[in-house]
Parts: sequence; C-alpha cells; structure tokens
Amino acid sequence: MSVSHALLALLSEGPKYGLQLREEFEAGTGEVWPLNVGQVYTTLRRLERDGLVEPEDGDGEAGDEEARQKVYRITAAGEQELGAWLRTPPDLASPPRDELVMKVLVAMRVPGTNVHDVIQAHRCYLVEVMQQWTRVKEYEGDSDLGLALAVDAELFRLDSVVRWLDAADGRIKRAAQEPAPQRSAPLPKLRRRVGVR
Repeated sequence: MSVSHALLALLSEGPKYGLQLREEFEAGTGEVWPLNVGQVYTTLRRLERDGLVEPEDGDGEAGDEEARQKVYRITAAGEQELGAWLRTPPDLASPPRDELVMKVLVAMRVPGTNVHDVIQAHRCYLVEVMQQWTRVKEYEGDSDLGLALAVDAELFRLDSVVRWLDAADGRIKRAAQEPAPQRSAPLPKLRRRVGVR
C-alpha cells in the first residue's frame, strides 16, 4: 500500500491538514489500516520536497509541529503522479517472499518435521482469521463501504492462501507416494516465466 499516493488522493479532493489526512485515510479504509500520525507528517514533508504537494501559505519545509497546523494542497505534478500510479498495475511478475510459503518449503527439509502438521496448523489459523473478518463484515460492512471492500479483499486473499495450502498438502502427499520423475533437461528457472525477459 502506498501511503504517499493515498494522501495525494485525499488532497485531490481539496486542501487538508495533517491530522485531517490521517483521520480521512483511516475512515476511508474502514480503519483496517491504522496510520501513524508521524508517518503522515514524514510523508507530507517528502511529498513537499518532491514538489507533489505544497502548503497553502507557500512556506518551505515544516517540522512535525508546523505540519499539524499547515494546510496542504496537491500540485499539478502531484496530480500527474497520482494519475500515473492509479493506472500502473502493481508488479506481480515476481512471487513475493511469503513467510508461509517459506515455512512450508523449510518444513519439508527439517528432519523429524511432519510438514502436513505444519500445513494443518496454518490452515486452522487462517480459517479462524477468516471467521473473524466475516464477523466484522456482518456487523459493520453494511454501513461502511470502505470497510466492506477492504474486508472482501482480505477474505479473498486468505481464501487463496488456504487453497494454496490444500494444493501444497495434496502435492506433497502425492510426491511421497510416487517415484521421482526422470528429467532429461533441467527445469527453467522461475524468473524465466512467461512475459518476463
């Protein structure tokens, strides 16, 4: 998540001050992603330095205390940056270094570790978390569109992780029952995947 671009989006609605940006950011995301007020001020200073926002009074860079009082507005360069960011897809070509994936891969190599038990422990935890998010959505989702969208995204993400765990568990079980296949040529590296040169 890009906090700087989220702040630019809020400023595209009109001039705002630091604490107002924090409150509107949290309200707009259903308070799913709390934002440290110090991060707001640091980000505003960086955006101001880069010419993407400017204070209403036209002064130079401000410290945290001054940032609390300053009203910022987005610049033309900031509007261009925000528009470009919104239209640019995130880089999903490389798989992220997911801690859960790493745990399963490592568990397969640790002597005496039952990888199926590791997978089951994580599956149970993820299902509990999904139930918690579902309860949040049931109680507050109808009245808060931002929260409902954020919770939906999290539920879809968690569901995909559970499905990956199920697929990994099945693949590991099948591999244990079948002889290793004979390969005549080395497998291509993952980074040589379709569309990536």
